[in-house]
Amino acid sequence: MSLLQKAIRRGELQLAQKAAATLLLIAPDRLWRRCGAAAFEEIGVADLQVVSLVTAALAGKRYRATIGGEWKVASFIVDRMAKAPKCRAADDLLLTADSHPLFRRARIDLAAKTIAELIRIATGDAALPVRALAAWYAIGTHPRQTKQLSARPGEPAALFDGLCEAGLPHTVVEIAREGFRKIGLPLCPFVALLCPLAINQASVVQDDDLPLEIMVGETPGWSRDVYTREGRNALEAFLQSDCETARWVRDHIRPGQMVNFLGTVVFRVEGGLVRRRSRWPTGDELRRRVDFECHGPGCPNATEILRLMRNDIGLLNKERANVG
Repeated sequence: MSLLQKAIRRGELQLAQKAAATLLLIAPDRLWRRCGAAAFEEIGVADLQVVSLVTAALAGKRYRATIGGEWKVASFIVDRMAKAPKCRAADDLLLTADSHPLFRRARIDLAAKTIAELIRIATGDAALPVRALAAWYAIGTHPRQTKQLSARPGEPAALFDGLCEAGLPHTVVEIAREGFRKIGLPLCPFVALLCPLAINQASVVQDDDLPLEIMVGETPGWSRDVYTREGRNALEAFLQSDCETARWVRDHIRPGQMVNFLGTVVFRVEGGLVRRRSRWPTGDELRRRVDFECHGPGCPNATEILRLMRNDIGLLNKERANVG
């Protein structure tokens, strides 16, 4: 299932269409949910028209039948997402809010605020990650979506109404509202929070510096990440090697956390890279924070391990091929 989103991220249209066709056949509900998540996570403020098209496509099978049917709609929105400029700032904002040590106190304090207080903070002038935390608590938190936040129910309608009343672009807020109603992810209001900043900051579209890739059977090696069985097996084998990256991880990270830690590092240097990234100051700063400062107490600054992993990605690809 994740291959669809990974292919969209890299603009691999043929691979994305193939993954979408497979999902439509075996798990159509998961296809539409994955498309919705990809729109807010991968595209976001870089192309709000595409986000709105994907959100509209989530209206249901009966609606899709009136505009061409399941495959025609699915192939169309996958095509648009794969070709669109990308902005992963909403996901980087989520990770910053959830994991950055600078906002640990806010994660604790905001859990006790009322919905009205949270909405005032979310629409106020606090630091962006604090506003995101307030919005997250206001719509409700769930253990499946967060490592650090206390679980509590929210009032999504009140938050989205508050965003509109605060003057955020109403069309974007309504897209986020409908997206949240369909997929239930905090990424949706985060896109709305980011929109006014993106509108007022200059941006350029550039490809990320993608590492060399290999094919393992019919799929690229980068699709075998920590969220797949084959990917985890490859990471475990890689950690047993004598390369610099593996030695660094063994020296700094607890044994039970090594695979997940390394998987996150690989994502930052490979899996999370995109073609046609919309680069803008706030988006770049959020990305920098997650790249270097959100890897946990065993790695307060990830500069060295990211450099080592970039150099050793070829060795990881060999392990991916071996477990293929």
